[in-house]
Amino acid sequence: MVIKKKEHFFSLDKHEEKHPVTFVAQIWDNDIFTPDDFLGLVELNLNFMPKANKFAKSVSLDDLPDNEKGKPVPMVSLFDQKNVKGWWPMYEEGGPDTPREMTGKCEMELEILSKEDAEAKPAGKGQEEPNENPHLNSPNRPATSFLWFTSPWKSLKYIIWNNYKWYIIGGFILLLVLAMVGLFIYSAPSSIMKKLVGQ
Repeated sequence: MVIKKKEHFFSLDKHEEKHPVTFVAQIWDNDIFTPDDFLGLVELNLNFMPKANKFAKSVSLDDLPDNEKGKPVPMVSLFDQKNVKGWWPMYEEGGPDTPREMTGKCEMELEILSKEDAEAKPAGKGQEEPNENPHLNSPNRPATSFLWFTSPWKSLKYIIWNNYKWYIIGGFILLLVLAMVGLFIYSAPSSIMKKLVGQ
């Protein structure tokens, strides 16, 4: 990628700087009351990037060109292929004494278009309209992916009821039996006395 800019305000000619076309994908969690936490990233040089994996289970940090084992990695260029799709490892950079740690896996599809093709194939941001090129389906999140204090009824259903429903039902039955026994004990003496007096 070539960037043309003036070195300073009084420069007459623009200076050219060449930079690698680098794509950085980051994943953050979405907290409501606390700051969002960084989960991981992957940095790809689009002109010389590691080939994507077809399956998530085969993804590891060894798929990156600067892996610790020095393992050779097949590389591709997005500018040659125009479209790549697959899985890449997400990681968190370690310090001087700590190694890089894999924090997840990310499935992406990257496509490079000319200006004319991009105008002919508009795409919205995220799932916004126009949700095409490509079409993004709603995320398939598990029913338990929620904050308990924002959805108390879901908490009762998925956390308490699903795990302890038989204990809850048994407790209600026991309380009902104890209530009936207590009512019988409470009313039995008066009934017996009425029968004795009636005789």
